[in-house]
Amino acid sequence: MRATRIPQHESSFFTNKKDSDGILFELNEQSIRIRNTEEVMNFVKCRRADGVTSYKYDEQVEKTQIVLHFTAGYLKGDLRALTKEDREVSTAFLIARNGTILNLFPWKDWSYHLGPGAVGGNTKGSKKTIGIELSNIGYLKKVGDEFVSHFGTSDVYCSMDETEYYTKLDTPFREAEYYATHTDEQYESLIVLLRFLTNQFDIPREFLPEETRYVTGTASDVPLFKGITSHINYRVSDKWDIGPAFDWNRVISGVQK
Repeated sequence: MRATRIPQHESSFFTNKKDSDGILFELNEQSIRIRNTEEVMNFVKCRRADGVTSYKYDEQVEKTQIVLHFTAGYLKGDLRALTKEDREVSTAFLIARNGTILNLFPWKDWSYHLGPGAVGGNTKGSKKTIGIELSNIGYLKKVGDEFVSHFGTSDVYCSMDETEYYTKLDTPFREAEYYATHTDEQYESLIVLLRFLTNQFDIPREFLPEETRYVTGTASDVPLFKGITSHINYRVSDKWDIGPAFDWNRVISGVQK
């Protein structure tokens, strides 16, 4: 899907309330005050209208860390993947490219989101971490004067002259040189969400140092870290979220202000 068409794609979901499989959702706009502050977070409670919740576990576990992801997809498909019946792979939050924070299930509950082979164990790690997905197609491949997604050469994302939609790294990250950019609205919403969650669960507003931020940790360090990490810190080589194409400095300064 071309980046220029994504606003229409997302608008269609918020109007029709259906994911890419035609599953209907109930959307309820809500706001919550960040504890002990005057700051307010606006979000949308997003639930399947058929009442299915088997994509997560009704079990409240102490949260010690937040893990950032990108979806490698587009919003309607993202919702399909994160709310599949009996699949039990999801995250409490999904941030659309228009900045809307979608809350898919109560943030005290949990679902698998780190994946098989995750450092420290998928179950143990997924239980004590809060996953946040950013709707973003991820790495791009250059074909002629255009960039295509991992879906294949028919999924053209943008052209070389549409520089606002992609980032070129000086040094490829996990063999990928080009990545789709996140929107300003996503960055601003993520900062507010991180401020809310760190306050709500007394999670330190700490980030891994830059020299270890883009590498997979070990069972003796990353799972024990209390703060904000990303999926690549748990998966050796098969994940790209979220690497150096992300504006970490913007997020860190916003969260720690």
